[in-house]
Amino acid sequence: MDYDSTQASTCTSCGISADKSNYWIPTMYYQAQNGSFISVDVVGGGGGTVYYEQRTTYPGKTLQAFPEGFRMTAGNPELRTYNDTEAQQAITYVCLDYAGGGPPQSNTFPTVNCPDGIRTQVYFPACSNGSLDSTDHQSHMAYPIQNDDSGTCPDSHPQPVISIFYEVIWDTGKFANDWYGSGQPFVLSMGDNTGYGLHGDFVNGWDVSVLQNAVTNCNDPGGNVSACEYFTQVSDEVAGGCILPAIVNETITGVLESLPGCNPVSANPAPASSCPDSPALLSQAQLEAEVYTNLIDSKGWYYVGCGTDNYFDRAFPGNSESLSTMTIELCVDYCIGQGHTIAGLEYAQECYCGDSIPSSAAPVPGVVGKCNYACAGDSSEWCGGYGTLSIYEKCGSTCQNAEFGPSLPGASGSPSTTSTLVAKTKPTVSSATTPTTSTSTSAAAPSATPSSNVTLPSGWEAAGCYSDNLNPRSLSAWGYYGEPVTSSGCVNYCNTENYSFAGTEYAGQCFCGNELTQSQLEPSTDCNMACQGDADEICGGSARLSVFTKSTSSKMKRSHKHRKRVHHFAASS
Repeated sequence: MDYDSTQASTCTSCGISADKSNYWIPTMYYQAQNGSFISVDVVGGGGGTVYYEQRTTYPGKTLQAFPEGFRMTAGNPELRTYNDTEAQQAITYVCLDYAGGGPPQSNTFPTVNCPDGIRTQVYFPACSNGSLDSTDHQSHMAYPIQNDDSGTCPDSHPQPVISIFYEVIWDTGKFANDWYGSGQPFVLSMGDNTGYGLHGDFVNGWDVSVLQNAVTNCNDPGGNVSACEYFTQVSDEVAGGCILPAIVNETITGVLESLPGCNPVSANPAPASSCPDSPALLSQAQLEAEVYTNLIDSKGWYYVGCGTDNYFDRAFPGNSESLSTMTIELCVDYCIGQGHTIAGLEYAQECYCGDSIPSSAAPVPGVVGKCNYACAGDSSEWCGGYGTLSIYEKCGSTCQNAEFGPSLPGASGSPSTTSTLVAKTKPTVSSATTPTTSTSTSAAAPSATPSSNVTLPSGWEAAGCYSDNLNPRSLSAWGYYGEPVTSSGCVNYCNTENYSFAGTEYAGQCFCGNELTQSQLEPSTDCNMACQGDADEICGGSARLSVFTKSTSSKMKRSHKHRKRVHHFAASS
């Protein structure tokens, strides 16, 4: 990865369009008593936070943005002891306990349970000797004299540059009941169970003039990015879709027998040694299957990409249907039968037909997007996502499936993006019990009833698991409150908006209304998907609503009603 390749990116997963930089820290895992590993989620399902701070000085020098071609690292992945250097002072952990305060910040893993997660923190050096890089990616940079995060630069590195600080909050509280022995159970992906080896990588991808203007002129005391006139912000929906397919044939999430790559766990007082690793790459066919289904030979249709949809202004306003058995082939066949040349799949079970792709819905070239819902009728296929469409088109003058990400060996010319290579995931389906390879690690799965672990406002109760209708929806108003969906959050939102019904569906959808229409009570086991915002709660299922009502509500009837949609740059301190 170099500066030119960042600028060739077709999107950014950051919140500012001019920032196509690469930011990286190691992943966290829970190590079970039987030796297996379970990936720890980031709180909220998102990424980390990067702070840009104007904190370093040097006589006669002005604070500078990172130049083109600049890169650096902070921390040392092989450390397993603490030597009280500035570099190690810049690596810290915060045990979050919003109710009780938690223990003091430390330079190693907390030794007590942190109910609201562990926040890993990496502060990068902000004093440069003028070089873009160095052999160890660190020697060209130094920390200020007074502190690791602020002060005057040393004479050896006299040029102050903008400071960057990474924060990532890991959802370790979910393992509160799974601690064992006398130590803490978490480990970083390179095999570090001390925490001293936490480190970060940075490759500059900024439009340097934009960043320099911000460094010089944007000093909002609250770090409000929108207050900086030089920035064009990217919506969360667009940034969240800047995803590349995984190219390494290796499972990195869920329950694992060993850490990904060649990374044995080591707590030795001497630096841990690394070992060679040559992971197998996915074949072209495997890579395709990670993103789309190839229909060119079987149906004469090709995959266009992952587009976006708008409930009030559908991308494809032609015929549509919703099936609990939906597959890509069924949708394409349906659109063919209705005389259309474009098919779009959404929310795992919805099929929309059209004859052209509006610019507002067009996929971003080279980007997978957030089409990450498994098809209701075939879990090996992908059928759009939350407001996103898996788009297929009848072959004509064009008949080539979309291409994605870095080229595989021997391939050529794929667009690049700046996002992390990640494998797509499917919504979690829970049953009365969840199979696991470790009986000592997993908390009990939520029971398949809408009320499981849900906190309800006064006067509300769980009504049961109900079927949902596509057009019109059984609950008329879309409940969008700006956070990953939970049943608790959805009910609270609907209550605040003065609705008497709330319903969650397909792990990540929230609906409100004052009556439940064209719906019927279904077996409670049909509502079996863990909420995207909290895996301990149930959020409906495929075409199934976990329904909640105010105790005075009684309008469950078959009628028609339309629904409506209701969606740091920090100064020094």
